[in-house]
Amino acid sequence: MVSERFSSTGFNLNGILDGYGSIQEEHVEFRVEDTTNTSTITEFLGDMNNNNPISYNEKNEPQQHDDFKFDNLVLEEFSFYPDPHQKTQPLLLPQKNNNNQSLVRKTSSVEPPRSPPPPPSWELLCSYGSRIQRLGRRNLSGASEEAKTSTSISPQKLSTEEIVRLAGARYVQYSSQWQDNWFMPMHPYAQIGFMILSEEENRDIDLAQFLLASADKIGCQQFERANSLLLQCQWNSSNLGNTVQRLVFHFSCALKERLNREIGGMVLERNSQRELVEAMQMDHNSAIACHQKLPFNQVMQFVGVQALVEHVASKTKIHLIDLGLGYGLMATVLMQALAERSEKPVELVKITAVGCGSKRVLDEAGRRLVSFAKSLKFRILFKTVFVEDITELREDHFEIENDEAVAVYSPNTLRILVPSPDSLDNLMRVLRKIKPAIMVVVEIEANHNSPLFVNRFIESLFFFSAYFDCIETCLNQENECRMRLEAILSEAIRNIVALDDKERAARNVKIHVWRRFFARFRMFETEFSESSVYQGNLVIKKLGLSNICTLDKNGKSLIIGWKGTPIHSISAWKFL
Repeated sequence: MVSERFSSTGFNLNGILDGYGSIQEEHVEFRVEDTTNTSTITEFLGDMNNNNPISYNEKNEPQQHDDFKFDNLVLEEFSFYPDPHQKTQPLLLPQKNNNNQSLVRKTSSVEPPRSPPPPPSWELLCSYGSRIQRLGRRNLSGASEEAKTSTSISPQKLSTEEIVRLAGARYVQYSSQWQDNWFMPMHPYAQIGFMILSEEENRDIDLAQFLLASADKIGCQQFERANSLLLQCQWNSSNLGNTVQRLVFHFSCALKERLNREIGGMVLERNSQRELVEAMQMDHNSAIACHQKLPFNQVMQFVGVQALVEHVASKTKIHLIDLGLGYGLMATVLMQALAERSEKPVELVKITAVGCGSKRVLDEAGRRLVSFAKSLKFRILFKTVFVEDITELREDHFEIENDEAVAVYSPNTLRILVPSPDSLDNLMRVLRKIKPAIMVVVEIEANHNSPLFVNRFIESLFFFSAYFDCIETCLNQENECRMRLEAILSEAIRNIVALDDKERAARNVKIHVWRRFFARFRMFETEFSESSVYQGNLVIKKLGLSNICTLDKNGKSLIIGWKGTPIHSISAWKFL
């Protein structure tokens, strides 16, 4: 079978790129299902009262610091919402008495008055606290059982997302101390569980707290205090600093723009970031080099190509409709895979690229694809369907023949159409008329579509903290490529944080929302084969990221994640 041939031989991505020549060169609303009228960050962390604390020692063995655990210190504080009118007493590190027994300052045995419910925005932030439980068990106590047994104090450095989560925990715990001052209360502990925080990690947690406080004050329309906090963020962050500093830098720029829009101030153009984005778009050699370093696109492309090849195996004429051709990398991998077919050799490959941006970019990608196809001795027809608006797209633009198998690839395209429901509906109606053999959809697995600013801010902060951590891991020594990628992410952060309503160019929603949307067009989801999953895991293994980049199932879809944070979804669909 073709699929067996394709799946049994691991792709030589370098070989593919080397052969590419010049390439090296019912109504569903896209809204979060949260009807709470939120306005501040603290409620956003969610209620953890029903979560049972997790002990690091899962074998219930005696521990030296039995009274001082990460879960008790931070996680239980997540579900405690202090009364802003009641002063809290700081916790103390365990002390030893003469009998060598641990002593911790305890509160009175009289139960204190029940605190009022938290402000609305704390709920979402607290919902991330449950992940800190898993984080404390999996990461902060060591990445493996071997690490647990080898040493009682792990030197493992916290990831960017872990830093942000701890900052959220501290912010919730000490939020009442921000009522009359904008200074940052220092955390009383230098150690969490078995993890000793370095001076840099404590500084990064403090910096992330300032960022959270800034967004909180903007959400509360306390603009003067928000401006003071943002000045602290901008003073202590930089796009050339460590990962947390760079993350805070880009978020603080977006918050500053939002603040200026709120108060009617001047909104400065971010020319330097846009110049980096444009430079990367012009330099496809650099774009491909960066692409090869990050796992997400490669995993999705190889998984998607395997699915496409399997569903067009019976045809010798293949028509690919690519809704986001970009530099043509996925089409390159697809042609390489089709060239491996031993049965029913491919007679013709047609590629139709749909676009409403730069026609020049599509034409250049087409020329590179034609050049690559010639090296494979493929007969290829390349065509661009360029429209000013997707509402203008029609079935006859694609010139579908009866004897060809049509496949559709949609990489992060539909999210751009969410702000324009008419365009999205028209695209789906046209595709339904074409009725392709398979449609592979790649989207960002995050909810950045809430109408509430604070919700979008928190969701995007945790999402991009994982993404920045991935860039730091994969592009540690490649500053130019890293800066260009982070400039692209900076524009995405601006789109989510600084802008509102119709100003936003894209809306990210999770796979369960897309499932309900596709049901309107009588589409059904098809499961990826074991070969597809194998191809994805093969890429992850090749990049040496098996322990941190994950490929998990969500129903029939696959979720690509980074250290437990979902980043992208990939799903395959057919029309009834």
